[in-house]
Amino acid sequence: MREQYEEEFEAFKTGVLIQEARKQKQMTQEKLAKIVGTKKHYISSIENDASDICRSTLMRIIREGLGGPLKLSLDLSH
Repeated sequence: MREQYEEEFEAFKTGVLIQEARKQKQMTQEKLAKIVGTKKHYISSIENDASDICRSTLMRIIREGLGGPLKLSLDLSH
């Protein structure tokens, strides 16, 4: 149960980070979607629950759409 909660929370944080970056760039969901070759409703879905986002799409959103690098980290202490 706790593991599922933590995974859902990480997905939520990813969505929030994308949304905050998009707003900081003064970009609409529609504009971001057009840049990365997807639909507005998909960007909205990611921002609200990023659990189903594939890595290649996430990388396109971050690199091409928002203009930054994607940095991942692992915590293997659990």
